Amino acid sequence: TVLGVIAGVLRLSNNWVVSKLMAIYVEAFRNVPVLIWILIIFLVMSNVLPQPREFRGDAAASSMWFDMVAFTNRGVYIPRLVLDDLGWVVFAAFGLSIIGVFAFRRYARNLLFNTGRLIPTFLPSIGILIIPTVLVYFALGSPIGLENPALKGFNFKGGLHLRLSLIALWFALAIYTGAFIAENVRAGIQAISYGQTEAAAALGMRPGRIMSLIILPQALRVIVPPLISQYLNITKNSSLAIAVGYMDITGTLGGITLNQTGRAIECILVLMLFYLVISLSISAIMNVYNNAMKLKER
Repeated sequence: TVLGVIAGVLRLSNNWVVSKLMAIYVEAFRNVPVLIWILIIFLVMSNVLPQPREFRGDAAASSMWFDMVAFTNRGVYIPRLVLDDLGWVVFAAFGLSIIGVFAFRRYARNLLFNTGRLIPTFLPSIGILIIPTVLVYFALGSPIGLENPALKGFNFKGGLHLRLSLIALWFALAIYTGAFIAENVRAGIQAISYGQTEAAAALGMRPGRIMSLIILPQALRVIVPPLISQYLNITKNSSLAIAVGYMDITGTLGGITLNQTGRAIECILVLMLFYLVISLSISAIMNVYNNAMKLKER
């Protein structure tokens, strides 16, 4: 969503280079099937990234990002969180901090609409998000640590292993769906009369404030309905992971389980029910948000 919103806004930029680059991104990715992008990304990563053995010694591939992250043709190895008994308290503090950020920004927005007083929100939001969690973390004696991957034998041990098939699926779905969301955002912004922008500029508002306070709140009423369909497409397109050997629910229930039990009808019906429940849940949640954003008439 974030990628699509940024691309949609930048496509309307007055900077010719930026707008054309975003147009190339949108037209290139939304007009090629997502399955092809999954295969392309997987094959490129499999052939370009080094083997684990090349990380030995002083080879060029031996450099890991901060000695914590290794990109190989077997996958990406990243640090894994190791929690002590009180580690959950830190996560609880972080969750409360997120709620605090939303509450503060809501207060700032209501203050602006009711009194016209504009207070800074970026730095205070960062402080609310980080400072309480850091204080709780050190007060409890650092109950959360990191286990870094290390090359042992013929492969990396420790840490968290992200398969190339999973990364290819994530990346392809993100850039493919982001291109469609970018067009939804562009259409929503252009649906708002340009007089709104001119009126806000006449009051001395900066372009960023005009977009975030005037244009986007009105454009969301146009953006959200087609955005629901894009979220549903992400869920259903994830079944294409089987093309690169990633065993998601389609590969396990519709492949392994089906082959071992021989009950094709039952397996396919359960698989259909799974996607139906997930899709209806996403649709219900997004429709609640859509009803909250729509115009309220008497």
